[in-house]
Amino acid sequence: MPEKPLNAISRPQRDLYEKGVSAITRNNLDYAITILGGVLKIEPGFFEARQALRAAQVKKAGAAQTGFFKKMLGGAASQPGLTKAQMMLKKNPLEAIEAAEEVLNGDPMSTGAHKLLADAALEAGLFKTAILSLQILSKNNPKDREIAMELGDALTRAGQNEEAVKVYNDMLRVRPNDPEILQLMKNVTARHTLNEGGYEEVAESGGSYRDLLKDKEEAVSLEQGNRIVKSDDVAQDLINQYEARLKAEPNNLKLLRNIAETYAQKKDFDRALSYFERIRATEGATDPSLEKVIADTNLKKFDHLRSQLDTGAADYDQQVAALDAQRAVFQLEAVRQRAEKYPTDLQIRFELGQLYFQTGKISEAIQEFQKAQNNPQRRLSAIMYLGRCFAKRGMNDLAARKIQEALKEKLNFDDEKKEMLYELGCVFEKMNKPDEAIEHFKQIYEADIGYRDVAAKVDAYYAAKG
Repeated sequence: MPEKPLNAISRPQRDLYEKGVSAITRNNLDYAITILGGVLKIEPGFFEARQALRAAQVKKAGAAQTGFFKKMLGGAASQPGLTKAQMMLKKNPLEAIEAAEEVLNGDPMSTGAHKLLADAALEAGLFKTAILSLQILSKNNPKDREIAMELGDALTRAGQNEEAVKVYNDMLRVRPNDPEILQLMKNVTARHTLNEGGYEEVAESGGSYRDLLKDKEEAVSLEQGNRIVKSDDVAQDLINQYEARLKAEPNNLKLLRNIAETYAQKKDFDRALSYFERIRATEGATDPSLEKVIADTNLKKFDHLRSQLDTGAADYDQQVAALDAQRAVFQLEAVRQRAEKYPTDLQIRFELGQLYFQTGKISEAIQEFQKAQNNPQRRLSAIMYLGRCFAKRGMNDLAARKIQEALKEKLNFDDEKKEMLYELGCVFEKMNKPDEAIEHFKQIYEADIGYRDVAAKVDAYYAAKG
């Protein structure tokens, strides 16, 4: 059973979902949990409803049960529900998911419930649902190898190969010689390459991999190219093979890009850039992602030059400052040119706004973030930056309004939401509204006493109250 997007859900269930989300924003959490749970019983693959339900569960729990007490209480209360769900797992995974959610309604961080829910979701083919629980488990248990392996597998099965690579890379930093993880990394990177190169489509259309991998040597090259970290010798061998093929296929853009990326891996940035420029010069090769890769390669070149400076030189600090200034000028100009070339690309607008903000060009930053907020993936971040821009200019009422707008759309209580609450509290402090400010700091304090200086702010507030 595949997960369903919002537009595939029937109107009655969509209306109920929207009521549930609205209830979360009004802090009517029991009502939200009841409504969203009912929607998921009818549409178990409605992933956005699952996300909203999780947000409501976490928000309701807050910080009321923490530490040892939470573990004891949650474990005791959860056991009957988990036993029931475990019995349903193979026979009816959807019922097991419902039973696990009942446990999470009372203890949204229950390790047992999330583990069982993930297993049941994988059994039912609800990969995103499984990933949602596995990510929570992984965050709470970052050193747990079994959880990380399950998360990587779920991401791979969901087609999120790049995210799976990140998980396996994190594991390899801790266990660099783990043969099972190395094999999984090899498999997922090969899968990613096959997807990019169209190999799966060839197989589905009745062809074979041999139509594309013409001989065993090329298959070996593909395997070597999938390695995340290449030695200089392997990288040079790959370059030699790619360049030999390029003589017969001079307009093969994939080959040109492989050569460029491999030279960049070797930190031979000038040669890498020369091949990227050949791609850009090819007729019809206008691609925003290519422009970004070229800019990023230039930035890596600056960073490499910085790393090569003699730290013992008398003018080391001056050399670093000069190189950093050149890098900043190049970066801003490169993004500005990309924005001019691709004016409707809102991701580029967001990047340009960030650079303007960092360099103190607030008016220019505001213009870019006002455009970038129409990008669904960057909307909340762009709105937050607009709030920061207004605060920089002393327009605190406008700043508060923008941050409140972002908060209304932010359901999950995560680090991003803590940042929103903190910055809104600081704005209210500047407006000389201490009561409004402390209410936002207290929301963070209840969930994360160690966040920035909220403990000091809240403690000082109560001390002043006597």
